[in-house]
Amino acid sequence: MTVWLALLPVVVPTMVGGWWLARRRPRAVARVALAVNGVLVVAAAVAVVLAVTAAPAAAAPTTDTGGGGWAALLGAAIAVAGSSIGSAIAVAYTGAAALAAMSERPELFGRAMVIVGLAEGIAIYGLIIAIILIGRA
Repeated sequence: MTVWLALLPVVVPTMVGGWWLARRRPRAVARVALAVNGVLVVAAAVAVVLAVTAAPAAAAPTTDTGGGGWAALLGAAIAVAGSSIGSAIAVAYTGAAALAAMSERPELFGRAMVIVGLAEGIAIYGLIIAIILIGRA
């Protein structure tokens, strides 16, 4: 059950962002956005599975001095990389739309920055997952 809870901060924003882009953008951009979201979801799932399978090996006492938590560290790297790429794509689209909206109506600055900040939050979720995974290493 905790595996799925660990996946929620990564899966939910990427799937909602992909759905939103698929509805708002032309077909080619929507296909790319859905493909990127699919890669992020698979990467997050692989990271959590690797961390869970590496946890019993890291907890068992061994005479080996290193290499027990490599899977958790790899999962942390995948989580940060995937969420950073997803956040960069989201900020690119929302930032461009925010600038376009503010050029017509400057009073939309606050709302636009909140939406860009929400897109940036995807990277923060990946960082939190990475910290959790590094704690298991």
